Amino acid sequence: MQEPPGLPWLRLVLAVSLDGRLAPPEGGAAQLGGAGDRRVLEEALAWADACLIGAETLRRHGTTCLIRAPDLLNRLACQGRSRQPVAIVVSRRGLLPPELPFFRQPLERWLLVAEEPAEPPAGFDRTLALPDWPAALAQLGRLGLERVAVLGGAALARSLLVADRLDELQLTLCPRLLGGSHLWLPPGASAPAAAAWVLREHRNLGGGELLLRYVRESCGSGPERSSS
Repeated sequence: MQEPPGLPWLRLVLAVSLDGRLAPPEGGAAQLGGAGDRRVLEEALAWADACLIGAETLRRHGTTCLIRAPDLLNRLACQGRSRQPVAIVVSRRGLLPPELPFFRQPLERWLLVAEEPAEPPAGFDRTLALPDWPAALAQLGRLGLERVAVLGGAALARSLLVADRLDELQLTLCPRLLGGSHLWLPPGASAPAAAAWVLREHRNLGGGELLLRYVRESCGSGPERSSS
């Protein structure tokens, strides 16, 4: 996918079971990855200027992931960058419980909302409109975001894939079989017919976990930083 200048590069970051599930059959917050997955997740956050989080995923987990590894935090400081990427919540109406621990985490919070709220939602530093993905991503590009990690959930991943907006997939394959309906790409999702993916990295993370990182065939290697 060749993007016009100024649009951010989107990397989907997920831990999935061997059968492609994000959560057990009964649903709930997924807790699939181990220490190796946590490390590559933090590396992706250190690579990114911002991360996209679906509102329902945030409601279930209560928080977003923070970079805690001392070497990554030191690298960010040496680069003159923020200790945490901007957390951008994607929501239809922007209705989130104010008691969520997310609102006490030490990071900058933006809201990308489809329906303009009657009042500016409390707890966010910036609110942006989401008319469609091309327009929303153009806004993010104009605000200086070049690299965005997409943290899920499945509905957000699906909407970006259907809109042909994902440039890269970072999947941690975890040694579990879960079954059920909670696939990382929901049933009925229709991926662009021309999409082809090229393996850029594979890494044994220990504990039976395997990192697989793919980019769109037409995207080249993508924007990189040493922390990626």
